Amino acid sequence: MMLDRDIEMNRLGRTRSPADVSSFTAQGDHGLSHTTSLSDKGRPTTSRGNVPIITNGGFKGRMSGFIDSFRRDNSNHFNHHTETDDFGRPAAVRDLGGERYYDIRSANNGTASNLLARELKNRHLQMIAISGSIGTGLFVASGRALSQGGPAAVILVYLLTGGMLWVTMQALGEMAVVFPVAGSFSAYSTRFLDPSWGFAMGWNYAMQWIVVLPLEIIAGAYTVGYWNPDLHKSIFVAIFLIAIVTINLCGIKGYGEAEFLFAIVKVTSVVGFILLGIVINIGGTPTSGYIGGTYWINPGPFNNGFKGLCAVFVTAAFTYAGTELVGLAAAETANPRKSLPTAIKQVFWRISLFYVVSLIIVTLLVPYNEPRLLGATSIADAAASPFVIAIESAGTTILPSVMNGVILVSVISVGNSAVFGSSRTLAALAMQGQAPKILGYVDRSGRPLVAILVASVVGLLGFMANFEAHSHVFDWLLAISGLSTIFTWLSTCLAHIRLRKAWAFHHRSPADMAFRAQSGVIGSWIGVWCNVLILAAQLWVAISPLPDVGDADGDGVKTPSERAQNFFLQCLALPVILVFYVGHKLWYRTSVVKLEEMDIDTGRRDFGRLGILKAQEAEEKRQWPRWKRFYRMIC
Repeated sequence: MMLDRDIEMNRLGRTRSPADVSSFTAQGDHGLSHTTSLSDKGRPTTSRGNVPIITNGGFKGRMSGFIDSFRRDNSNHFNHHTETDDFGRPAAVRDLGGERYYDIRSANNGTASNLLARELKNRHLQMIAISGSIGTGLFVASGRALSQGGPAAVILVYLLTGGMLWVTMQALGEMAVVFPVAGSFSAYSTRFLDPSWGFAMGWNYAMQWIVVLPLEIIAGAYTVGYWNPDLHKSIFVAIFLIAIVTINLCGIKGYGEAEFLFAIVKVTSVVGFILLGIVINIGGTPTSGYIGGTYWINPGPFNNGFKGLCAVFVTAAFTYAGTELVGLAAAETANPRKSLPTAIKQVFWRISLFYVVSLIIVTLLVPYNEPRLLGATSIADAAASPFVIAIESAGTTILPSVMNGVILVSVISVGNSAVFGSSRTLAALAMQGQAPKILGYVDRSGRPLVAILVASVVGLLGFMANFEAHSHVFDWLLAISGLSTIFTWLSTCLAHIRLRKAWAFHHRSPADMAFRAQSGVIGSWIGVWCNVLILAAQLWVAISPLPDVGDADGDGVKTPSERAQNFFLQCLALPVILVFYVGHKLWYRTSVVKLEEMDIDTGRRDFGRLGILKAQEAEEKRQWPRWKRFYRMIC
């Protein structure tokens, strides 16, 4: 039988061989096996390491096991990040000769030797990748992009941004397969770029998702108002918050199963909309006949000229946000080598089918001067969804409600991802000594329990839904980390470039990697410059905003105070990131990680017999027909 198990290389610990650990246990390769025995009272128990957890024996036994699952898991002697110095600080933070010193090697070991459960399977990871790219950004925010730039600008920008995201995800996939560590891109920034930059990226990314949770909960409450505006919003805020927290407390497998179901709903709805849109475009609406490309001619393909095009870039970046969550999930995947490459390659299909094709249909059915596109009260206002508007134009009475139901599912899914993304990032920061140690608490079920609870508590801000000023409050909260996604993608590409340089410096071949980015280093450089251009577009639109068609004066010209407010709402994240980066650098005196000092072993998966497995796979591929080889290359 062919052996395909992981060997984790720790520079601060010993090599863990397949004899020591199996990647198919519930906790992954933490050296924790599940065995069944009889307790002294004759009741079956399940042991993880040396800690027995009663799983049977009546209600009392089940309750005891349930309570025990929330206690800290201290059975892994490889978990170096739990070590502290004499002052209770994480091991990554040390004093050397009276000066503060950040120990990057201990930080790397902390994320590599984490206690997170590795229970995600191939189907979970693929659906998480799909679900992360289909949400309110596509269903609602695309309407804002259409009103700002026109149909041609939307298709052009989403294609370009999708191409940039493809090369970025290829770079992330290569690093995540070789180093499936906690924290993913923020940990890679710490390891391959600069610990201070990793600190800034990690906290900015976590804050983004923390704020998104209550915002999406409020959006869900308002979406319900589509059917009955008189219902009290707080009722549904409580229902959605409890549902999201419960899903995340079910562990990584519960999160994976939930996202699997959410993704099925969203994928089915997008495919159904594309088919329905084709029928509407050909058959026409009740007040008109064949539509075709009428709206591309009148009112036209572009709006607001080149500045409108730049504004669409900003919206497109927000729309694609969440796709990178598959990188975070790598640390909790049972077999990253097999699951991750497939999920990464499918980015091509998600961009092609779910975004470009569906947006082509939208631009054919909804003109950019549609009044309802301009009336959005938030980034998740279902009433301003171009998908709902397109369906309503056909005169149907039931399908708009169905589409709003899909948007409601998307809102809950995004909230679910918000808790996952923020909790895993906070836990990884704690493992690296970049956040309070308590946030790194992982219980016996492999959940970052404290980080999940912290992220969930912020969700209570959703009860501001009944206050008129809640939109202004969240505008400013989002502004703090509004550019987080762009900086995350930029850092991912830079980290991949630096990893390849260090790999070559140590005389290692890319063939030694379990998965190589199809776009190579050139793709990462393209990703870097594309992200820089998007940041430049954001800065320009913030300094010189588009005319506000819906302003009170009707002239669309913003006053100086309105322009200043718009600038900070769009670019407040820049000084925030700078403060985090400079503050950490001044405190610990860190520097850019040198190639000769770069750690390219800790947390690495060598897969025991990788060379033999690759040879067997190559022989098998030579027997495939051409169509199958092409299909597997892109999927």
